Amino acid sequence: MTALPDFRPSRWAPLAALLTTSVLLTACGSGDDASGGGSGPAKSGGTLTFAVGSDAGCVDPQQVGSNDTIYSVRQIVDSLTDQDPKTGKIVPWLAKSWDISADATTFTFHLRSGVTFSDGSKLTAQVVKDNFDAVPELGALGTLAEGYLSGVKSTAVVDPLTVKVTFKQPNAQFLQATSTHSLGIESSASVKKSPQQKCSDGVVGSGPFVLKQYVQNQSITLDKRTGYDWGSSLWSKKGEAYLDKLVFKVVPEAGVRAGSLQSGQVDAISSVGKANEAALKGGQVTLQSRANPGVVFGLGLNNSRPLLQDAKVRQAILAAVDRKQIADTVFPTGTQPATSILAHTTPDYTDLSADLAFDAAKAKSLLDAAGWKAGGDGIRAKDGKKLSLTITWFPNAATNQPALELVQQQLKAVGIDVVLKQLPVTQFATTLQSGDFDVVWGNTTRADPDILRSSFSTQLANFYHLPASSLDTALSRQAATTDTAKRRQLVTETQQLIVRNAYDVPVVELQTQLGVSNKVHDLTFDSGSRVQLHDTWIG
Repeated sequence: MTALPDFRPSRWAPLAALLTTSVLLTACGSGDDASGGGSGPAKSGGTLTFAVGSDAGCVDPQQVGSNDTIYSVRQIVDSLTDQDPKTGKIVPWLAKSWDISADATTFTFHLRSGVTFSDGSKLTAQVVKDNFDAVPELGALGTLAEGYLSGVKSTAVVDPLTVKVTFKQPNAQFLQATSTHSLGIESSASVKKSPQQKCSDGVVGSGPFVLKQYVQNQSITLDKRTGYDWGSSLWSKKGEAYLDKLVFKVVPEAGVRAGSLQSGQVDAISSVGKANEAALKGGQVTLQSRANPGVVFGLGLNNSRPLLQDAKVRQAILAAVDRKQIADTVFPTGTQPATSILAHTTPDYTDLSADLAFDAAKAKSLLDAAGWKAGGDGIRAKDGKKLSLTITWFPNAATNQPALELVQQQLKAVGIDVVLKQLPVTQFATTLQSGDFDVVWGNTTRADPDILRSSFSTQLANFYHLPASSLDTALSRQAATTDTAKRRQLVTETQQLIVRNAYDVPVVELQTQLGVSNKVHDLTFDSGSRVQLHDTWIG
């Protein structure tokens, strides 16, 4: 069955990062999807200590969008469905089966029996309804979940183990959304808590691990859930997880994380940077990498700023960035420079590398034509005002600062002054909502080109303040069509419009890279390039 996407406006859709079934998601780099090799039979017991670079300041899966925190809180909740990272296929988890209406407006889920939450309460259709009904009340941090449920008309209990979700318009993306951590199912008691309480105190889930302790900016500790017996159909182990405990330590410095892994103080680390690769290779460590589909890392321009309303200035910035230098210098081996607004692993990606070629002379010519003249200090000015921009960034990856320092140098070479402004990870959503920025550094992971509509349609939240244009029409039409060839044509058109008008400046494709001790086995990536730890063991 082919279904229409949901193209109703949603103020939160730009932050949505759901995954679809329409593509084979690729793994790359050493280690690929699994760490360690066969080293005898799997063994139960032990503690996995995982060092991450940041803390989102919240331990509610429905409100967390930062990978470093998703790694831990994902283990607390189960989802209605799961997605095979190799094929993109949606498979059973808490829902043993589902029915979708021909017009893709109604989704009926048949739940597994016998599932309980860690507080002893049972999974029922009413609990699922309670979860989905409460999502719109999550507020600023619930952006992912709210985007997925945009356009819901009703969620109804058919019987104790059957729940029906009805949308006002066709929504082909919803089935994939139910596989995400953002729609992970929490107990009714947790749902009744305020979003702030859930963030600080955590939630009760039905997942293979239970939150034991959260110390903000320091650590998240999880214990194995005794009696767990309803894992994803993708998992190899039935029943309880192997590991007794998971400890996620917040270690902001990439070098310290790498040293801790080498010395055996921790068993795995997030965000391995270029500078630490050589030291980690060849020892008792495996580097695991996986390419992320969706909108690439780049400079999200606030198109309402007077300076950035000028297409020539935006296009000059686009031409002044040497993507290959940034990818080769800063990012993990195998990282590719951006060749479109979409990563090459995204369905209907179009190669626009010619439009993204580094050309400093072209950048200078565009700025000349826009009336910006170089001053004695090399920085351009017009009408007595310096050509200066502030790039706001968040320390949730070790590569962010060095990448932006190179961008700063490259733009200065053509006469643009750049100020780098660091804010806490916890302020990402509020910064976008406020519109108080010139440029924001970031990306959005999703294996469907509709992420472009979520990110750039003026009919949605329009965080980047684009003007209404023919781009809106193309984005809406690609969301509505069921003709794959027509959709491909429209998605190509949208990529061209975004890149050639320089509404955004694509820089580099995101590649998730972890460092994992060789004593850790079967630590795997899920479809979103986050980790699944139910099958992981130490030996």
